Amino acid sequence: MQNIDKKYTVITGASSGIGYATAIAFAKRNKNLIVIARREEQLALLKQKIADINPQLEVVIKVCDLSKSTNVHALFNQLDNYFIETWINNAGFGNYGSVGDQDLDKIETMLHLNIEALTIFSTLYTRKYQNQSGTQIINISSRGGYTIVPNAVTYCATKFYVNAFTEGLAHELKQIKAKLTAKVLAPAATQTEFGQKANNVTEYDYDKSFAKYHTADQMAEFLLALYDSDKTIGEINTKDFSFSLKDSIFPYSGDPKQNQKS
Repeated sequence: MQNIDKKYTVITGASSGIGYATAIAFAKRNKNLIVIARREEQLALLKQKIADINPQLEVVIKVCDLSKSTNVHALFNQLDNYFIETWINNAGFGNYGSVGDQDLDKIETMLHLNIEALTIFSTLYTRKYQNQSGTQIINISSRGGYTIVPNAVTYCATKFYVNAFTEGLAHELKQIKAKLTAKVLAPAATQTEFGQKANNVTEYDYDKSFAKYHTADQMAEFLLALYDSDKTIGEINTKDFSFSLKDSIFPYSGDPKQNQKS
């Protein structure tokens, strides 16, 4: 039986980086959390950190490999009895390398995680919560989802999908006057484990690789600003690394005369 009096925020990819920092930021706002990742030990450390901030909060740990769609469906079903007021799809990773040289095993996993898992969770959450007041879905994307970056073509393509999908979902929800809102956060370079994973290295120096970058804590602050706003997009400007909130970026063909008849 779902208890709507006790509400939770779900964060995928919460074991490190933006997901970890976001969990801490929401804990400081006294939000109960459901944190999801593959690394149980890291999630346990996060739970202890949150207990130090507020021991009254509930932190539910779910260990799951979201690159397998059967796991994604099963996990969402496991959360049926929780009232989830905010769902944050943060899990994902990148890849640097030319298309001709990219490791297809890694790329297939990236496609499953960055696109498939995010789409399944977004769809299932929308079905269940679109008429629930105060609910939000926030998908973590990338500024590379609005600009194609050399040697990161496939990764950028996954994030173009996330941006277009989320902006489109936001338009749909507004058109049907749903109570759920959909939002997308588009970071630029952020100091996390992303650099190691994308470059297939164990050590990665952000100071050597980027003139400017944000910390995960800064991105969590930007995410909260998006969360508090009525805007759809939180975007980092790649020239000066300023943060701005926007209604939309991609063109949207909302005129029914231009589309197939329903």
